[in-house]
Amino acid sequence: MPNTRVTINDFLRKKAEGRKLTLLTAYDYPFARILDEAGVDAILVGDSLSMVVQGLENTLPVTMEEMVYHTRMVARAAERAMVIGDMPFLSYQTSVEEAVRNAGRFLKEGGAHAVKVEGGAEVSEKVRAMVRADIPVMAHIGLTPQAVHRMGGYSVQGRSEEAQQRLMEEARILQDAGAFSLVLEAIPMELAKRISETLVIPTIGIGAGPHCDGQVLVLHDILGLFERFVPKFVKRYANLKEDALNAVRRFREEVEDGSFPGEEQSFK
Repeated sequence: MPNTRVTINDFLRKKAEGRKLTLLTAYDYPFARILDEAGVDAILVGDSLSMVVQGLENTLPVTMEEMVYHTRMVARAAERAMVIGDMPFLSYQTSVEEAVRNAGRFLKEGGAHAVKVEGGAEVSEKVRAMVRADIPVMAHIGLTPQAVHRMGGYSVQGRSEEAQQRLMEEARILQDAGAFSLVLEAIPMELAKRISETLVIPTIGIGAGPHCDGQVLVLHDILGLFERFVPKFVKRYANLKEDALNAVRRFREEVEDGSFPGEEQSFK
């Protein structure tokens, strides 16, 4: 696998050529190395770490300091994949100045190559300012987990005609603001198809069907490491929790029965 870094130009080129983009989340060096070696286009250091790594109820509590810390580990591991830092709750909503400053921290301190922000028209001014500051921005509409309380839970968005028109308009606004790509989360697949066909920038689906220009999932979901809930749009490709559980049990049993450490694991 060539070590040439994936850039926003590669995102746009793949869209133009009809080739799918692949993205996964990672939060530390070992998993980021695996994703990079596997050839994914980008690694998202998602604020989902609040739930799948820190064990919290939702994505709201994770801080800028924690996000920058985890991004730094991932960036250290990724030689080819683009690293995208997910801007946490209240790191960009309060003002344009704070949004640009915190986005810049992901690049300057975390080693990221881009940032992701949730929201539609209400964040477009911040997106535009970040792009003017030479910070590539991935936008995110549909189900936006940071708005879980306003939305009343994790539910599919864009069911009504009015909601669909609003999402179509927000997609155009974010593209015009300079976003280089757009995450579409938990929306009907025909709506995602319409948005994808309308935009010049690539769409990245998560629970938005097969017509998006790329797909992203949470790594711990596809590996079977997070069991609190499994969204409909997740496909499990492994069950690492069961493998890890069996390995730890075997270690405990062998220590207890005296078969570990054996002569092979001992010095003379």
